[in-house]
Amino acid sequence: MSFSKSQILSQSHATGVIPVFYHKDLEVCRGVLKAAYDGGCRVFEFTNRGENAFDTFSDLLHYATYQLPGLMLGIGSILDGDTALKFIHAGAHFIVSPILDESMADVCRLEDKLWIPGCATLTEIVKATRLGADLVKIFPGSTLGPKFVSSVLAPIPSLKLMPTGGVEPSVQNMKEWFSAGVYCVGIGGNLFKKEWLEKGDFASVQAAIAQCIADAREVRAL
Repeated sequence: MSFSKSQILSQSHATGVIPVFYHKDLEVCRGVLKAAYDGGCRVFEFTNRGENAFDTFSDLLHYATYQLPGLMLGIGSILDGDTALKFIHAGAHFIVSPILDESMADVCRLEDKLWIPGCATLTEIVKATRLGADLVKIFPGSTLGPKFVSSVLAPIPSLKLMPTGGVEPSVQNMKEWFSAGVYCVGIGGNLFKKEWLEKGDFASVQAAIAQCIADAREVRAL
């Protein structure tokens, strides 16, 4: 199944939260993906960090297609155009990167895929949008912080920004980010506690993601 860039953007904004995850064990990955889906997630980023990441991602795409209808699954931690193309040909719905790289921009434009590059300055952000990025990853979010976002949006309020790294699944922290004007947030390890994964406690993962999405909607309504 394929999804348009506008569909992915719309769902990202609707839930407000994109879980970011990697694990070497396929069954853990399947359990987490289903827990996220059952918790209300419809946009999920799997990161390209381990030796078996490509094979695991390919399996998860197949699993999501037949078991989790409507789930939009992207690949993160991509650093160059060739790797982006490899995952796109495998079926990735969108591409996320911690850096700004023009070869990825070219590939995603030609393949008509949503590209979310990582940027840390206003100059990088503007360059990314000119290269075709509809959503820009603010990274590392823990270093830049919500004040950076509000400062960037002051002169260019039309930008769509997604901080990743340092975003916490708490009402207070998400209130700070959404009050600053972010489009959505990416949250990784804080949603997937090690002890839950070791025990196969996917019910706790589901509850954490459901609560996180509810909190995001709550702070937006304030």
